[in-house]
Amino acid sequence: MRAFRLAAYESTPQLQQVEMPAPGPDELRIRVAACGLNFADLLMMQGKYQEKVAPPYTVGMELAGTVDAIGDGVSTFKPGDRVAAFTGQGGLAEYAVCRAEMCATMPASMPFPDAAAFLVAYGTSHLALAHRANLQPDETLVVLGAAGGVGLTAVEIGARMGARVVAVARGADKLAVTERAGAEVCLDSGADGFDLRAELKALGGAHVIYDAIGEPLATPAMRALHPEGRFLAIGFAGGTPPAFPANVLLVKNLSVIGLYWGAYLRFAPQVMTGSIATLFGWYNSGSLRPHISHTLPLEQAADGLELLRSRRSTGKIVITI
Repeated sequence: MRAFRLAAYESTPQLQQVEMPAPGPDELRIRVAACGLNFADLLMMQGKYQEKVAPPYTVGMELAGTVDAIGDGVSTFKPGDRVAAFTGQGGLAEYAVCRAEMCATMPASMPFPDAAAFLVAYGTSHLALAHRANLQPDETLVVLGAAGGVGLTAVEIGARMGARVVAVARGADKLAVTERAGAEVCLDSGADGFDLRAELKALGGAHVIYDAIGEPLATPAMRALHPEGRFLAIGFAGGTPPAFPANVLLVKNLSVIGLYWGAYLRFAPQVMTGSIATLFGWYNSGSLRPHISHTLPLEQAADGLELLRSRRSTGKIVITI
């Protein structure tokens, strides 16, 4: 089969012919239809992700496809089932093997590209906003990096939960995407003299900050939080994690809350399962629709990663197999 393989950290992945994997106990083999790209894929390829995968390996941490074979002990899926899966690696290939617990049955109405763009981004934002930050209707939610893969889902879910959503992104085109996703206010972080703290103060401040960027936007956003505000640390696509002054956190009774979605598979899988069920229900009702800015074939997987690296995409990039 064909697979998009990384030979060493910081090297360029290559499309190669490799042996088709066989499912082991409690595993499924999936005929991959689509693979969603994530910023975490880039970090993993550099050896900088929270969970390191030693090369060589096949790139791609989330996928959708059809169960092709099952290993011993699998009773929840059968060949022919349509599934979305969070695999951590292996998605950019014609077939992938993963543990059954990492898979979810797709809604019947969901196309494979939507499913491949769904689990990581929507799962991250829903657990962050509903489970960790306890976002309430009519609160003001500020989303930094609002046009990106996870940021855009935070806009969409925040609006679905009844919050007033303020989207922060660079450029009119990206802000237009956030507005269509439900943002009430759109702020251009690329504008000359942009002062995020002043902009948010003029809007009345914020109750929750959703940050997938880090500095230089994180600290000024934090300083615009109301007392008892919550700052969600989701990622650091800007390259620099914030280092908040503890005296400000103390005086304003602020909470800084971390969210690593994949870890819930280990310590609280029932929380993740319930979240995914809620999200699939919202999809079925028409409340959620993944925004996919680019759909490319496996032969152009490198182009998709470069679009992600250079921030020329909005929402998700999906590779079809």
